[in-house]
This record gives sequence, C-alpha cells and structure tokens, in this order.
Amino acid sequence: MSEERKSLNFIEQIIEEDLSNGMSKDKLRFRFPPEPNGYLHIGHTKAIGISFGLGEKYKAPVNLRFDDTNPAKEEQEYVDAIKEDVAWLGYKWDKELFSSDYFQQLYDWAIVLIKEGKAYVDSQSSEAMAEQKGTPTQPGVDGPFRDRSVTENLDLFERMKNGEFEEGSHILRAKIDMQHPNMLMRDPIMYRILKKHHHRTANDWCLYPMYDWTHGESDYIEQISHSLCSLEFKPHRELYDWFLDQIIDHTLVRPKQREFARLNLSYTIMSKRKLLQLVNDGVVSGWDDPRMPTISGLRRRGYTPNAIRKFVETVGVAKRDNVIDVSLLEFCIREDLNKTAPRVMGVLDPVKLVITNYPEDKEEWLEAENNQEDENAGFRKVPFSRELYIEKDDFKEEAGHKFFRLKLGGEVRLKNAYIIKAEDVKKDTHGNITEIHCTYSEDTSKKVKGTLHWVSIKHAIKVEVREYDRLFMDEAPDSHQDKDFMDFINPHSLKVIEAFVEPSLKNAKIGDRFQFQRLGYFNVDNDATSENIIFNKTVGLRDSWAKAKKEPVQNNSNQQNNKPQQSKRKAIDIIQQLGKKYTNLPELKQQKIKAEIQELAKNVAYEELQPLFNTAVKKVGTRIAVILSLGVLLKNGQTKNDAINEFITKALEDKNELLVFEAESIHNMF
Repeated sequence: MSEERKSLNFIEQIIEEDLSNGMSKDKLRFRFPPEPNGYLHIGHTKAIGISFGLGEKYKAPVNLRFDDTNPAKEEQEYVDAIKEDVAWLGYKWDKELFSSDYFQQLYDWAIVLIKEGKAYVDSQSSEAMAEQKGTPTQPGVDGPFRDRSVTENLDLFERMKNGEFEEGSHILRAKIDMQHPNMLMRDPIMYRILKKHHHRTANDWCLYPMYDWTHGESDYIEQISHSLCSLEFKPHRELYDWFLDQIIDHTLVRPKQREFARLNLSYTIMSKRKLLQLVNDGVVSGWDDPRMPTISGLRRRGYTPNAIRKFVETVGVAKRDNVIDVSLLEFCIREDLNKTAPRVMGVLDPVKLVITNYPEDKEEWLEAENNQEDENAGFRKVPFSRELYIEKDDFKEEAGHKFFRLKLGGEVRLKNAYIIKAEDVKKDTHGNITEIHCTYSEDTSKKVKGTLHWVSIKHAIKVEVREYDRLFMDEAPDSHQDKDFMDFINPHSLKVIEAFVEPSLKNAKIGDRFQFQRLGYFNVDNDATSENIIFNKTVGLRDSWAKAKKEPVQNNSNQQNNKPQQSKRKAIDIIQQLGKKYTNLPELKQQKIKAEIQELAKNVAYEELQPLFNTAVKKVGTRIAVILSLGVLLKNGQTKNDAINEFITKALEDKNELLVFEAESIHNMF
C-alpha cells in the first residue's frame, strides 16, 4: 500500500476505490442530515466535518438536509440554529433541503410497495407487535394482519392519510421476514399516525414516515453518492439497502451507507433529550449556556471555529467508538487563542496595593505589547498610578523560597511597569489584609523572579466575570445504570464575580476575545452592554483538572467487600468455568447461569477481567461470560477505555448471536 493510500482515512479509501472502479468524480455528492429537534452539539461537529470536509477535498456539493419527520419534537427554532452553527463553523452547503420535501414521493412509493405485496397495514397494539418480533436468539412470528389483501391495505393506508384513525391504531409495515437474523428486518415500521402540527407542512399530513424508510430514499432522491453516519446505524444498513432495492433506477446513482465512530467527550453528555432536560429544569440558562456542549454554547463561551475544526481533525475518523478527553478540546482553543487573542490585564480577586514613594497625583501611560505571538499585533498604552489592584493570591506575608510572587520584604516586577518591594500591610478588625504598602524602583533592569499583572484603581473599569467550570464532575455522567446523570451536576460550574480591567476594554464588543494575562482566555458575553461589560472565561492558561484528575473508577462493590471470600476459588475463575459450557445450555439454564455470573462479577476487579479480553474467538462461551461481567463493572462505575471499547467492538462483529446480543446491550446502555 502506498504512503499516500495509508494517509487516507477509511472513508476516503472507500471513495478512492469507487472512483478507481469507474465512478465519475462529478457524481460525488454528500449530505449532513440533522434532525431539527435540538441544537447541534460538539458530537455533531465530527459528522459535519467529515461530510463537508469531503466536499472540500473532492470539490463536491454537500446538501444540508433536515430530517423533519417527527413534528412532535421539531421546531423552526432548531432549523435556524443549525444553519447558524454550520455557517459559523465555516462550511457552505449546496442545497438546503428537508425530508418533508419528499413526503408525497415517499407516500407514492409506499403505495407501490403495498401493491407489490411488500407492505401491509398492521392494527395491533405495540405490545403485541413487540412480543411477536422475537429476540436476537429467537425468531419472530407472523402477526394476524400480515396477509391482509392488497385492496384492504390500500384502503386502510389512504384512510390513515386522510385522518380517519387515531394515533396508534394502525401502522404501515414493510413485509420482509419475521424470522430474519437482523431484528431490524423483521417487518419494520414505515409509517405511523401523528396528528401534530408540522413546522413546514402545517396540518397537511397526519401520516409521517419513519427514519429508516425516509433516510435512504431521501439520499436517493438527492443522488447522494456516500451516505455517512455514525456506528449505531451499522445494523440499519441492510434495511437501508432493502428499501433502495424496491425503488432503484439502475441508471442513477445508488447511495452507499458507510459508518464511522461517533465523537464522545469526557465530562459531557451528547443526548439532545438530556440536554433539553438541563434547559427545561433550569440547570442552565438555555441551549447556548456557555457550560453546554452545544456549538452555540461553545461559541458564546469564546470558542473559535478554527479551534473546533482543529479538534475534529485531531480526533480523526475511526471505525471504533471511543471517548475523547475534553482536555484535548480545551488544548485546541488555547492553541488558537494564544496566536490571536490580544493580551490585556484584569484582576478578578483584588486587593489594594499602594506604592508609597510614587507621587499621589502622578499617572503614566506605559507601553504594553498586545500579543507577543503576533508581530503585527502592535502595542497599546496602559495607565499606571500610585494605587493599584493585584490578585489576593499574588501576595503572602510570609512564604517559602518557591513562592515567586510578592511577599513582605520581597521584590517582583509589575508587568510592563516597575519593580516593587512589599514593605508593610494594613488589616481590618478580622485580620484580613486590606492594603499592601510597597516601594518602587525605576531601575527596571534588576533581575527578579516574579512578574504580576495589575490594574490602576483610578482608571480601572468594573466588569462582571462569569467563571465557568465543567458542568459535570463525572467523566461519563450518563453511563451509570443506577444513577441519574443529573446526580453528577457540578454545583460550582458557574461563579459570578466583580472584577476590574484596564481601560482599553471599555469599547470591547460582544464576542471579542482576550487573554487576561496570567489568568486565562475570556470573551465578551451576549448579555453585555456598554454600561455593564460581561466576560466569560473560555479556558484557563493551563489544564487545572490535570493534577486533580482521579484514577479511573473501579468496581465500587469490590472496594466495599474486603471480607475474605467464603469460597477458596476466585470469582473470576468460577465465571470462566461457567462460561465454558454457556452456549451448549438450554435457554432457561442460560438465564440462570447469566444471573449467577452477574452476581459473581460484583466481586471481580477490572484488573482480573481485562486479561480475558484476549480470549480466543472460538471460546464463545467464555467471551459471553466476560461481556456479562463487564456489564456489571460498567454499571458499578468502571470507566470505558480503549481496551473495553475494542473488546465490545470485536464482540459486536462476531458471528455468534448470543455474544452480539449481550455486546449490544452494554454498548447501547453505556
């Protein structure tokens, strides 16, 4: 394989192979198909970056298509927000389209399927249909309405469209195979009745197509060459292709669905439903709250399109799901702002400093560099006077030799100004320092170890600063089966303080970004006015979580059960033994052994289980026992890592249905 070939990600390799096999480059077309039921979040940036990035690479058009088939959850507000976010990231779409554009065509094709005996109206309860569908290890059974006549199906389907029936009374199903190994192929639902107002079609329809029926057919109508989606849709590919088979014109481009690993971020949730709960419960101020992982929230916090695109590029395109440390995203914004953000001085927790030998009425305007990383950034003037504010943490009456800030008898340099020496302090009745008295020297050539930022009290502008921290205290807040993700809300995720900044910021505009020297990066919030300037803290100068980061959570029950085991055999050994014969047991016995394995797993540490991830493929029973045990550890707080993700992915790709079923259970749950 050539070096150039190796440098391509697997999706680019697929496209290059298609081109080498005769596909014309002018037939390439991609799409980004969000559902307008919430705001886009950081996870969506990967899908956006892949599709639009391919469009840029191959000079191919990319459609922005809204998957608006569920009027109960979709709103025009979300459509507008999605368009704003994609445009802000710097991407341009070819056509703005909606699945609702195709409602009539989809309905007409459904009529064709009914006439061909490939679709029928089912009038059972959802409970009855679920029972008939079977399990991954048990085939489904045909329902009582599966053999309805074409005439009756056509009549019922038209009456469904005309609004004669209540929601839930009838659905249209594809007639495929109720015994199919892939449960998604067991007569999937194509249409359901929803008597809801649609944000575009108003009340024209009360019959709405399901995602699986809409998705591929919409791709086909738009002549999308490569339909790219996240891994959870891989089992849907077979159905995607079956639906296309029913309507395809072989003279036209047939869309090809391919899947990539979604973007998961630590200390973050990616579920739009759960993000909406945060909004509705008032935990955050809205979808664009700077603590939210939404693109609009990141934008409001001060993130740049360039930083987000760099983050997505760094993460890359993978075939296996993993969790990216949020510190990588924070690193990308630091790197970007370090090059572009003007340096200014602001004091967030002030204490008064008086330079006793500086004339009371004197003031100077000193020259300060705007950004040492940008030679074209130039300089500005900052005022200096007898009375200044510095940070309280930058002074101690007494301190060791490793404290390089100001202490009594010690000297430091004031940024862009003079060297000062602390001589005395004043305190209030509670012993709190209210003033630090210093002397200054005009000899700025002297070498001192510490440099402090400051603002002149006489010239300082009072501002509001919103200091943000991570919204969740847990790395995977929605991965705990026995706890709600809301239990991990960080009560200190927002701190509003009164601060003082240099006068050059008086005319700062909403969205402007700055580095407050020695403190971090800040931007002007949307709520700011000329009378009340508000700054959001985007990110600190360093990763403050790095040192405080806890070790991966291990099985809690293992920590609590330090009593000697009643049995001489280790729980992990018994689990291995039980797994050996698992696949040869009848189903009832399997359920009993499964419960026994899960109970034993409560006394197993991750370090004992991890070596079994390399169990030979042919030892399916042992691998099932391992996946069952892993589910218990994850439930009890074990954090997912690369080894776990790789083990689960291999299990999902196995030929054994029992193993795949158990792997899907923990993959979907955690």
